[in-house]
Amino acid sequence: MASTFMTPGVYIEEKNAFPSSVVAVETAVPVFIGYTQIAERFGKSLLYKPTRITSFAEFVENYGGGFHAKFSIAAADPAKPSETFMINGAPYVVTINPKNTVYLYNSIRLFYANGGSNCYIVSVGTYGDKPDGIEIAGEDIFGSDTKPNVFELLKKEFEPTLVVIPDAIALGEAAYNSVYTKVLAHCQETQSRFGIFDLAQQTYTDKTEDVVKKFRDGIGINALNYGAAYYPWLKTSIVQPSEVTFENLDDKVDLSALLPEDAAKKIVTTFKAVATPDNNAKKNYHQSLKAASPTYNSIIEEVRARLNELPPSGAIAGLYTMVDNNRGVWKSPANVSVNMVNAPAVNISHDEQKDLNVDVMAGKSINVIRPFPGIGVLVWGGRTLDGNSADWCYVNVRRTLIMIEQSIKLATRAYVFEPNDGTTWVTVKSMINNFLNNLWKQGALAGSSPDVAYDVQIGLGTTMTPQDILDGKMLITVKVAIVRPAEFIVITFQQQMQQA
Repeated sequence: MASTFMTPGVYIEEKNAFPSSVVAVETAVPVFIGYTQIAERFGKSLLYKPTRITSFAEFVENYGGGFHAKFSIAAADPAKPSETFMINGAPYVVTINPKNTVYLYNSIRLFYANGGSNCYIVSVGTYGDKPDGIEIAGEDIFGSDTKPNVFELLKKEFEPTLVVIPDAIALGEAAYNSVYTKVLAHCQETQSRFGIFDLAQQTYTDKTEDVVKKFRDGIGINALNYGAAYYPWLKTSIVQPSEVTFENLDDKVDLSALLPEDAAKKIVTTFKAVATPDNNAKKNYHQSLKAASPTYNSIIEEVRARLNELPPSGAIAGLYTMVDNNRGVWKSPANVSVNMVNAPAVNISHDEQKDLNVDVMAGKSINVIRPFPGIGVLVWGGRTLDGNSADWCYVNVRRTLIMIEQSIKLATRAYVFEPNDGTTWVTVKSMINNFLNNLWKQGALAGSSPDVAYDVQIGLGTTMTPQDILDGKMLITVKVAIVRPAEFIVITFQQQMQQA
């Protein structure tokens, strides 16, 4: 349009009729950090490169399959109580070989089985060229003199909103202070992310209270409202029977001595005579043993059961995504069933959950996954690690406020360096009001009317002083009443006198 009118004619001037709007950011886009078989796309390395994927097929294409773990079988030692299974009337123990515990691949499978969608992957090492195993190290995640810090890389990525590191728990209790505390610090620094944590796997001789105590002692007290912990591990059905064969047994396992069936011994002897068996020979060997030896089947099933016992964080990330998409981030991700799970590894009772759900000393709540007869396996807790805080007790409250904060932050970026006057203030206030009004209509904010559900203040004499304006500050105060879950429903019964 001409800035001055000097030539006779008709001029058209278009003006915007509607104010700018706030668009809600994505709330359930986890970033999975861990070890993969490969890390390559179109011939270029994806190692330490946050990469967005949209399906499990895309994950396999870029990062390969799972680690081919090997297990040892030995006679049970009566002096060392352990989980055993029977072979020919004698107790035996199956143990996974050192450096063979990698959980990312199966956690991604759990994630998609439970409603997962878009996510990011950060590969911090590959095991495709390490058949003997890979060493899980904290410095692969938080950096060293020769390795980058994953959290510094993630600061450049805006989209991820959840941080999940299933491989870290392979470190056991060492993961709490060395990895989890850094995840919480990262989430607090970015103010846009939330961590999902696992507890160490409970062994046959462990007590639940001891496992929980070590976690609470190790996690510290900083930034607890930016994370939630889930317990126990899950007995899943992710690993299918066809994925486990004799090749998952350590080379030292002598099946001819272990299997009592004569037909099975002959099959083993015949196979050992083959110098270099090909894939077809191996397949026939496995199928022959399955047909001839019930003992072999029980061994393979025992190995599969060990592979199927997984940390819950991958499944929980999928449930966060499912609940967010179906109901909204303001709905607590609890009282929902976990798919592809047969049972929790530890059955926590109603009374045992009391001390896990409410930590009187420090508020470090542990969300329990419990089985309910006739219903299934449910997530039966929705608290953050800051469980004694009236502000940040609940996961949905923390995550809803993250969504509101980041959405408004992005929308108000357009007004940086705009005139700090009444016109801009009215525009910004109406923009935020419209956004919060839509959230209230969807059920994210509590209140019978918008006036009691939220409040936005901006202006000279309200949120700013003349000195603030001189300093270039536009100060906005936003108050919201976020809906909170009905965690405890109490029904009171009382008898009354007969009326007629």
